[in-house]
Amino acid sequence: MDRYKFLPLLSRILIGAPFLMSGLSKLGAYAATVAFITAVGMPVPPLAFIVAVVIEVGGGLSLLLGYRTRLVAFVLAVFAVVAAIYFHHDFGDQNQMIHFMKNLMITGGLLQITYFGAGMFSLDARVGRSKSPEAPLSAH
Repeated sequence: MDRYKFLPLLSRILIGAPFLMSGLSKLGAYAATVAFITAVGMPVPPLAFIVAVVIEVGGGLSLLLGYRTRLVAFVLAVFAVVAAIYFHHDFGDQNQMIHFMKNLMITGGLLQITYFGAGMFSLDARVGRSKSPEAPLSAH
């Protein structure tokens, strides 16, 4: 099982980095992002912008570091579902359908992190917060 000890870290990097990058890109495109949020009908677009940036940047960094990982992964999972529903609900557009399904796949990965925790290479493990269930990885 020791050979798999890096997988939770890899998982957190592969999911956390895109959230961080997405949040940072929103900071560089305030007007366009708020216009897009307005166009889909979300209430209070400037507040939605702030919430999105805080969740994406904060959540992405937290996943990368493995800090409060279970809570953060759950919040990001909810965020991904809400984003799918608000921004990718036009199933007549194949691109939007793909983005909707992508968000659901990301949610699945985040729920796995929510259940299994950050792994041994994390701040959670350093402070003893990473008591995760053992997942059997070998077939008998």
